[in-house]
Amino acid sequence: MPTATSQVVSELRRTIARAIYGKEEAIQLALITLLARGHLLIEDVPGVGKTTLAQALAKSFQCGFQRVQFTSDLLPSDVLGVSVYNPETRDFEFRAGPIFANVVLADEINRTTPRTQSALLEAMNDAQVTVDGKSMPLPNPFLVIATQNPVEHHGTYPLPESQLDRFLMRIKMGYPSHETEKEILRKRANDDPLHSLQPVADVSEVLAMQEAVTHVKVDGSLQDYALEIVNRTRNSEQLALGVSPRGTLMLQRAAQARAFLDGRDFCLPDDFKHLAVAVFAHRVVASARHASLQRKSETTENALREIVESVRVPL
Repeated sequence: MPTATSQVVSELRRTIARAIYGKEEAIQLALITLLARGHLLIEDVPGVGKTTLAQALAKSFQCGFQRVQFTSDLLPSDVLGVSVYNPETRDFEFRAGPIFANVVLADEINRTTPRTQSALLEAMNDAQVTVDGKSMPLPNPFLVIATQNPVEHHGTYPLPESQLDRFLMRIKMGYPSHETEKEILRKRANDDPLHSLQPVADVSEVLAMQEAVTHVKVDGSLQDYALEIVNRTRNSEQLALGVSPRGTLMLQRAAQARAFLDGRDFCLPDDFKHLAVAVFAHRVVASARHASLQRKSETTENALREIVESVRVPL
């Protein structure tokens, strides 16, 4: 990695860390998602920093940012935009919705109806939207960061598998440690550091890094390693639904982005092994026979960890 690029990556990490304390792993995964041209689902209880992480990432580089609070009465047009009749020109004019931004925060995405959730499918898969029969490209780069509370189920609509499969990875923030929470109390006594964050990169630099990620080398043995993990998810008695081909591709992209962030132009087995659960857990479904009293997400994560540990790492 060139020195200038390495410096930008370090600055991005430091900038986001000013708003999110003690969450280096979550910051790393968020940056991997951005550089791999993916989308991120953050699933955790309220108040642990899900929205703050999304806002800090958006503020770390000069880009368009929109936040949409997903509610049960939200309509697809509230997200995509709507054509409005202009009596002066006697024609319809399209007024773009919040989806036309580089970073879109879909807050509490599971609180809106499936009809509105589906409005994101084309945007997340093809970086474009179709309104009134006309397809319009979205800004580049384009990143959707969605949040949801896995505990609260009243008035929610679970994301369908097709929607979940559009996310590169699903992560959890977790509660902070004692020392980290004490640091939060000390540093946020007077002001929120998020308000003072300044961009340390522009869109062109992010696009250049995304392009560089695609050139990170992946050895054939690592692809075989990833495919073996995927194949075992499709044949596991613990899982009713295995990883899709899109999931396999997403793991490779994420591994390339992780290698790039570590300053390498080649992938290591650890890149795939470290990211497999985060990239695959929301793409698989636990079988009814092996479902436990644990939350479904915990069941699938445990099954995936067993599979990953059982596959021989290439030397």
